[in-house]
Formats: sequence, structure tokens, C-alpha cells
Amino acid sequence: MFLAAVVCAIGIYASSAIAAHAGRSEGLTRRQWAAASIVASGCTAWATHVIALLAFLPGMAAGFEPVLTALSLILVISGIGAGVWLSLGERRRTRRFAAGAILGLGIAVLHYVGQASYRVTGQVAWDMLLVSSSILVGLVLSGTALVAAGERSRTWRRCAVPLLLSSITVLHLGGMTAMTLIYDPRIPLPDTAIAPATIAPIIAAVSLGLLMLAFVGLRMTLNAKAQLRRDRERLRELASLALEGLAVCEEGTITTANHSLEQLSGMTQAELIGCSISRLLPSLVLADLPEQEERDTKLLDAGGQSVPVRVLCKDITLGHKRQTVFAFRDQRERLKSEARLRALAFTDAVTGLANRARFGDLLQHHAAVAREREEGCIAVLMLDLDRFKFVNDTFGHGMGDELLRKVAGRLTAAVTEADVVARLGGDEFAVLLYGVADGERPQQVAARIVEAVDRAFLLDGQLVHVGVSVGIAITPGGGTGPEELLRNADLALYKAKAEGRGAFRMFEPAMAERMQARNRMETDLRRALAAGEFELHFQPLVDVQSGEVTAAEALVRWRHPEQGLISPADFIPLAEETGLIVPLGEWVLRTACTQAASWPQEIKVAVNLSPVQVRDDRLPETVAAILREIGLEPGRLELEITEGVLLDGEERTLAMLTRLRAIGVGLAMDDFGTGYSSLSYLRRFPFSKIKIDRSFVCLLPDDAESAAIVRAIITMGAGLGMATTVEGVENAEQYAFVAAEHCGQVQGYHVSRPLPGPAFLGFLSGMEAAA
Repeated sequence: MFLAAVVCAIGIYASSAIAAHAGRSEGLTRRQWAAASIVASGCTAWATHVIALLAFLPGMAAGFEPVLTALSLILVISGIGAGVWLSLGERRRTRRFAAGAILGLGIAVLHYVGQASYRVTGQVAWDMLLVSSSILVGLVLSGTALVAAGERSRTWRRCAVPLLLSSITVLHLGGMTAMTLIYDPRIPLPDTAIAPATIAPIIAAVSLGLLMLAFVGLRMTLNAKAQLRRDRERLRELASLALEGLAVCEEGTITTANHSLEQLSGMTQAELIGCSISRLLPSLVLADLPEQEERDTKLLDAGGQSVPVRVLCKDITLGHKRQTVFAFRDQRERLKSEARLRALAFTDAVTGLANRARFGDLLQHHAAVAREREEGCIAVLMLDLDRFKFVNDTFGHGMGDELLRKVAGRLTAAVTEADVVARLGGDEFAVLLYGVADGERPQQVAARIVEAVDRAFLLDGQLVHVGVSVGIAITPGGGTGPEELLRNADLALYKAKAEGRGAFRMFEPAMAERMQARNRMETDLRRALAAGEFELHFQPLVDVQSGEVTAAEALVRWRHPEQGLISPADFIPLAEETGLIVPLGEWVLRTACTQAASWPQEIKVAVNLSPVQVRDDRLPETVAAILREIGLEPGRLELEITEGVLLDGEERTLAMLTRLRAIGVGLAMDDFGTGYSSLSYLRRFPFSKIKIDRSFVCLLPDDAESAAIVRAIITMGAGLGMATTVEGVENAEQYAFVAAEHCGQVQGYHVSRPLPGPAFLGFLSGMEAAA
């Protein structure tokens, strides 16, 4: 029995050592060593059982039936193999229990088939109650043993081997106790029975093989431990260089920690080694932590303080042993940086006020709260500084920024702490008011803001005056959604600026209606250009002395499919604002030149230029290309420019007009006398004609001042060698007056209204017939 125990111990050690090496290996090598471990386990159980039977003295002749003896070896190897295969990598307890039961069944089959192969000269009787009880108890114990072997707790895993040994002991003792041998000389041993002396060498060979495997397993174990020590030392050296905190854990217990983790946790190396990882990460469920996926959590340091960290875990093989590495990244500086970046992202860098993004978030939030609670209202004030561009251009952007900071201070002082003041960009500000019952409080705040900003600012020892225009929109009358509220406040701001600046206006639904009408007209205007809805009318210019038509001014008209003929005063400003005046102006120029090409050679065509067109550097090339394409002589084209064009960038405008004059076209100053510094313009710019504005003509000949102005302009034009045209001549008295003053041309309803192209040709024919 002692020999059986020794062989069993050697075999168990050999099997477990080989199994451990299989667990450390991979691929085909892993499967080969695993098979060797299973065979060694079966041989251990079989050899132990047969040696125990050899030690049994029945008091009669005995032997072993060879087939059943060999079958018992095959069955125990198969049972152990099936149990191990089912339990590999399995976390479910029910399946591990079934695997253990199958393993125990293999051992039970070994025992009882092995006992069935044991033949004596007599009869064998069995106590079936004891047999079934021993098998049932053995299966429960072996199943429980494999369940304990797969648990995370080391205490449970330590119970696995005693439970499995208890299962084997119960099966052996129960089986031996249940068997009763009765001597009967009439029953001889089978001829095929193997005598104990014959089977002993086989058992010895198996035992010797197990002993050799034990030595191999011992060598493998020693190598694995040495490799583990080397790997741990190397890992410790590498970990000490890492900036992140590192902890190597085995079954939830720290075995290695680096210096960075000591500093992060405030614990010494001795305190960390052997400490549970859950002690450092109490708020994190480690079983739910995915591998190689970072998680933000709190690390509990030695003083009980929570340190924000980001944790990453990864399972590694260290010395052929699976361990878990936890990496800790200190997040304190990152969180501070994010807080600073968040402040920068939602704060205006110049004034320190909330920026557009922050204002939009707050407006959206409080608008939603106001809708949900149905109590109180919110108001938005849109502000735009007046004359800020002058300050920037005159004193520089540094002074402009200082002005913005001072304006921000006055705006903040004009509202309560609960209200929000924001700079949206440039010189545009916004104010968000909470708990507004009606329009009285927003108007009071707007009045305080206008008054505060209107006071002079002291900048670098100089007094600077600016103003502010304010538009107000209130929920629900000014819109319920944030975007609608902002849009309506903008409309009110435009109204305030259009009415003279330095004032505030409340939003009114009519403003939105006008804006919608404007948007509809803009859409129709874009479509009209492609659809060919524009047409030209021509108003004749008549020589005062001869009465002959010498030129015609081209005037664009829009024939809307629903609204009929639309006046240029209604759509030209919109075309200039949207930039559509450039393609529209080119169409007018091309169409006017095309029609003028069919007129008599002595009749010129006059086309008005928009300020937007004059700012286009390609204008001279466009004019020259159209004249070449149509074949119209440049001298038959006159371009009329209002004095307002000359106010913006005189040098640039002078260069543009000089390039146009070089083409050979005539240049006329339209609406002369209504602008500023007209005399200096006549001296500097290459004009060939002056057109006296109709505002001076409408009171002729009775108004002495108007008569004196018209007379002076005609005389001045003659002195400068320029032709003079009087616009707006409506009656015979006005015509007679300008004729008496020797004006060159007249234009007005007294001569003719603007006429469509065919009607204008008819007018020319009538004039020729009358002549």
C-alpha cells in the first residue's frame, strides 16, 4: 500500500507538472503535452489501483483477466480526458461540475472494471447499495473538486485537490468494502488470467515511466520558476522607467509595482506588494473591466483621498504564468487643462465675457426651461457698436480691444448677476435676461445700455465717443425657439440702426413680414435673371438748341410674372446688397449696346454704373469686351456714376475711371450737387459730362435759389469744357429756362417718358418725320 501511495504521489506530481507546462505552451506543443498529462493521469490511477490489488491477499489463487485490465486503463484515460476537455477555459460552474463528474466516472469505471478483471478461485459477491452509494458520493466530490479548481478565490482552489482525493478514497474504500470473496475450489482460474508475478513488471515499467515524467516535470517547473523570476525582474526594471503607474497582479493581488505607482498612491513598495488591487480601485468592478480598454475612475491613495486616474488592464504571460498588468495614468493635470480649455472655448478672449457658443447653449437651455415650466419669459438684446470701425482704423486694433473691454464692463454693470452678457464677435454683443414678465424691463435695460455706452471712453489719454444700437426680442412674442429669438432680435437691431443709431427697438411682427418679403424678392430676383424677366426702357436726351435726340439713358425694368412691372427703386438696392447687381449690370450694358447698335450713328446710349460694379477690377475689360463683341464705337457709350461712388477709396476709384476713359467711353457725373466736395471731384476725375439732379429743377423757374444753383452749374460746366444735362424737366417753363441758360441737353417727362426699345425707335422716327 505504501508503494501504491508513492507511485500515486509521483504520478500526480508528474501529471500536474506536465499539465502546468501544457498550460504555459501554445499551439501543437500545448496539445501534445496536454495529451501526455492526461495519459499520465490515467496511468497513475491505473497503476495505483493495480498495485493495491497486488497488495491484496485474498487467501486463494488470484490473477488478472488481460482484456478487462487493458480496458480499465483505456476507460480511465478516456474519462479523465473527457473531463479535462470539458473543463478547459469554462467559467460556468454547472459545466465544470459535469466535467468533474465525468472525470470521477472514469475513475469509478477504472476501479470496478479493474476489480472485475481480478479473478480468484471462488465466487465474488457485491453489496450493490454500497457500490451505488460510493459511486454517487465519488461523482459529487469529483464534480465539486473541478468547480473549486476554476474559482477565482485561492482558498476554493486549494480545496480542489483534497476533494478529488476524497472522491478517489471513497470510490476505492467503498468498492473494496462492497466486494466479498468466497473460496470455491470447483471454480478454477481462467487459462488467460495473468499471474500477479507476470503483471508486476508491467506495473514497474509504468511506474518507472511516471517517475521519469516526474523528473521532466520537475525540470520544467524549475525552469518556469527561474523564467518567472527573470521576467519579474526585467518587468520591474522596465516598469521603474515608465511614467505611468504599473501594477502586476496575480489573482487580484499585486506582485510588482513601479515607482510611479508609489508616488501616485502614496504607498511604499512594501505596502503595495501583497495588497489587493481592489484596495486601490474600490469603485471599479474589476471583473467587468474589458482588456485594453481605458476606463476613468478614482484611485484611493494612502491618505484616503480620491485621485482621478485612467486605468488600462491587460493579461500577459509572465514566466509561463498568466498575470494581469494594470496601468494607471494620473488625470489631475489633464482635467485641469480640460477645464482651462473649456473656459477658453466658452469665453471671449478679449473681454472675458461668454462667447457665441456659450451664449447659444445658455439661450437654448433657458428657452427649453421656460417652455416646460410655462412661467416667466426670457429676452434677448442684440447690440452693435456705432463708429467702432472708426476707432479701430484711427487708433489701431489694440485700442479697439481696450474699448471692447471697457464696453463689456459697462454692459455687465447695466444688468443683474443672473443675466448673461456675451460678445458674439467684432463689435457685436448680446444680453440674455431671465424672468421677464413683460417688455418694460428689457426696455429699461436697453435704455441703461444706450446711456452707458454713449458716455465718452478714456483711452490712452484720449476721449473716444461711440454709441450702441439695440434690438430686443422677448418670448413668446419674439419667438419661442432660440434661433427665432436671435433672428428677431437682429431684425429689431437693423431697425434701430436704420432709424439713426444710438437707440433701441422692440421686435414687431411687421419686421419679420418685411424680411420675409425681402427674402422672397431676393429669390425671385435670382430667378428673374435666368428667366429673362428684365427689360430695358430708354429715356431720350434732347439737344436744347436743335431739339434733336442726341442720346438715350438705358433704364432697367423688372416685369414680374405676378406683380407686373417693378420699379428699379424697389429691386436695385437689394441687387446691390446681394451682389446680383454685377451680372445684372453686365446684362444691362450688353443689352443697351446691342440695341444702340441699330440706332442712328449720332445717338449715344447712357448706362448707369452701380458702386458695386465700380469696385470690380474687371469692369474695364468687361466693357471693352462687350463693345468689341457688338461692334459699337466706344465714343457712343456713356457711363453714368453717382457721386457716392467717389467717397469710397478715391485713389482706387480714380484709377478705375482713368482705365475706363482710356477705352474711349464717356463718363458722366450723375445727380451732381447732391453729394460732397463736388468741385474737387470735377477737378480730379476725368468726367466729360455733368447731370444736374432733378431736385434743383423741380422748383424752376420760380425758386430763385434753385435757379441760381442751376445757372452756376451750367456756367461752371461750360468753363471746364464739360457738357451739361438737366434731368427732371417736366414742363415747358422749365425747358425754356434751361434753354435760355444755354444748357446742352435736357431729359425729362416734358421730352418723353422712358420707352421700351421698339417704342423708342418709333419715337425717333416721329422726331425725324416732324423735322
